[in-house]
Amino acid sequence: MSAAEHASAAFDRAWSDRVATLGSTMAGQLPALTDRLHDGLLTNIPDLKSDPVLEDLLRSSVDANLETVAHLLQHDLDVEDATVPVAAREYSRRLAQRGVPLTALVRAYRLGQQWISDWSFQEISDKEQDPDVAYRAIQEMITVTFRYIDRITEQVIAAYETERKKWLAHQNTVRTQLLEQLLAGEPIDAVTAETTLGHRMRQHHVGAVLWAVDAATDALGDLERLAGSIAQEIGALGAPFVTPRDRSTAWAWFPMGSSSTPPELPDTLLAKGGPIRVALGAPASGVAGFRTTHDQAMAAAYVARLAGERGQRVTSYAAGGLRAATLLAADLGGSRRLVTDVLGDLASADDGATRLRDTLLVFLDSGGSYLTTAEQLHLHKNTVRYRVEKAVELRGRGLDVAPLELHLALLACHWLGDAVLAPTN
Repeated sequence: MSAAEHASAAFDRAWSDRVATLGSTMAGQLPALTDRLHDGLLTNIPDLKSDPVLEDLLRSSVDANLETVAHLLQHDLDVEDATVPVAAREYSRRLAQRGVPLTALVRAYRLGQQWISDWSFQEISDKEQDPDVAYRAIQEMITVTFRYIDRITEQVIAAYETERKKWLAHQNTVRTQLLEQLLAGEPIDAVTAETTLGHRMRQHHVGAVLWAVDAATDALGDLERLAGSIAQEIGALGAPFVTPRDRSTAWAWFPMGSSSTPPELPDTLLAKGGPIRVALGAPASGVAGFRTTHDQAMAAAYVARLAGERGQRVTSYAAGGLRAATLLAADLGGSRRLVTDVLGDLASADDGATRLRDTLLVFLDSGGSYLTTAEQLHLHKNTVRYRVEKAVELRGRGLDVAPLELHLALLACHWLGDAVLAPTN
């Protein structure tokens, strides 16, 4: 062997010994190094700060990864044979279950790599007098740690994503089952419902049904955004609990705290979201109220759907006459006969007859006051008088003939629209 070859071999032994010594030092200082890196990650990545159990698992993950890196450096092991430590894999799964962003986990490994590199630079610089040996040892350390972090992050990312999919599927299944049980009237206590659904039960709720007029439209994104806008509009105390039913329909519950006042929702809010309709239940409290307000919203939605194009953008169960309309909707055949028999020619579906019926309904609800009706409809009193007289003329009978049936027939026309009206010629 030539002198050059001897020198080269001596150099290789020197830097490899320095790398091995670095690994030994890391292994010897493992508890202290683990504490420093653990504390640094919690300080720099707020998403990782949660509870003592998870933070302790982070410590175990850090310790296991540092120990593996120390062994790779100390014994010149092949990085390709390295697998993610059990503690590190379990930590990634726990983060997935808690919904901690994957970016926080990846950043932890990147910061850990930077921290190990900084510590190694300082350690080699302090102990190695030959700058060439130090430089080559640092190169090797960087190569080993980079390849290790690259390999391990791929494995923990895969573990995270797999667990996240499984966890969400499990959570969705559990949530769906409990929601179905709750709405079916099975005895579910408030604590169990709150834990599973993530919605506080011990307060007033307003149930809602939201749907796209075009059932073939994939509108779930629009429906969820609209639910958020409605929550702000009606003064909900937090985000609504929203569950999709299909790609064009969603159910929602708005947390209202102690407020039992039926919310008012302007049509203009829905105009921003395209052809979407909303049905609202009345405020109700507790687990039973959660179910009751939903049932009311479903009934209001059924009425609105029956009305077709004449249906309102917002249909509230608390609106005057809506409860009666839900009963009329349960027997459409009977309601159609009622409308035809009681209203006569006033049962036409044309716009003129619709204006007359709506005016007459307000007139009856106001106790027969032309002035009150005019104020509510923003009309002149003489216009109200003309419409009432014209409605009576088309009906062919006075207002004192079958007044209860007249009121019900007008309510049916107002809420159910084309479902009970005679088609125009």
